[in-house]
Amino acid sequence: MSNILRPEAFQGRGRKENYFEGWYFKSVDRDEKTAYAVIPGISISKDASKSHAFIILVDARNQKMYYFKYSCADFWVDKKRFEMKIGRSYFSLNRVQLDMEDGINRIRAELKFKNIHPWPVTLFSPGTMGWYAYVPMMECYHATVSFDHDIEGYFEVNGAKTDFTLGKGYIEKDWGRSMPSSWIWMQTNHFDEDEASLFGSVAKIPWLGSYFTGYIFGFYYKKKIYRFATYTGARVDRLSVSDDRIDILIEDKRHYLEISADRASGIDLPAPKLGEMTAKVNESLKSKIRVSFYKKTKQGRDIIFSGEGRNAGLEFVGNIKELLRGFNK
Repeated sequence: MSNILRPEAFQGRGRKENYFEGWYFKSVDRDEKTAYAVIPGISISKDASKSHAFIILVDARNQKMYYFKYSCADFWVDKKRFEMKIGRSYFSLNRVQLDMEDGINRIRAELKFKNIHPWPVTLFSPGTMGWYAYVPMMECYHATVSFDHDIEGYFEVNGAKTDFTLGKGYIEKDWGRSMPSSWIWMQTNHFDEDEASLFGSVAKIPWLGSYFTGYIFGFYYKKKIYRFATYTGARVDRLSVSDDRIDILIEDKRHYLEISADRASGIDLPAPKLGEMTAKVNESLKSKIRVSFYKKTKQGRDIIFSGEGRNAGLEFVGNIKELLRGFNK
């Protein structure tokens, strides 16, 4: 609870089993030819021999994943602010340094982040989860750490160095026992119009012996974050999933947010189940997401923004029927 108003910081102090915590740094170079996701974190199993820290590098364009495993003793975090070391690599809100090798692969990176735009944190709504952040023992918690930021620096993967200066980045994190059994996740901050970024999630939430379907969407536009979530009173009017598309329409008292996401081939990534990295999730960073954002008027609605987001992250796991049933619980 001591870090509840600092959701980007480590939340798992004192946890000894069935726990995970992972951060997600997405970086796309200026020309949008190279896209990497770096996922550092820790997996704490009931079986101590399976507990470990890790750093995952996802090469989205080449459909490759590199998994570097570390002892828990190689995992260090600051008690209050977000500052973390895993092996010889370093992570903070403003900087990432990678120094990893396993005898086959060698990865280096020096990245600095500027003009970070986080989800607002207040006492009554401490970040992305809103008041749900105060509910103990939820299966999974989430934080949007940076909707959008500028990058300065480089990645070097097995001798191939790529300049990421003037590229764009995004940061989020998850922590808890397990990822949900059914969920949709999407994110893009590459629109033709600057200062636009979308994050969204729909998930099965275990609750008092049953479950409900929760949702959180944040649309960052021109220095303002518009929130559509279960806890804000927003309503999902339409949700459909097909083999090639996901469509969502969500509204609150003032706005409509209409989303159509093209599903693209992705790569299977490890995901936590009861703290262990034994589940799988297929993620694409090659999807496209069309977003239309409207203001409600007496006559109907006026368009505020319309655009197509590129280099989009997109996941769908589980059962759409389960998610739809959960709206009625």
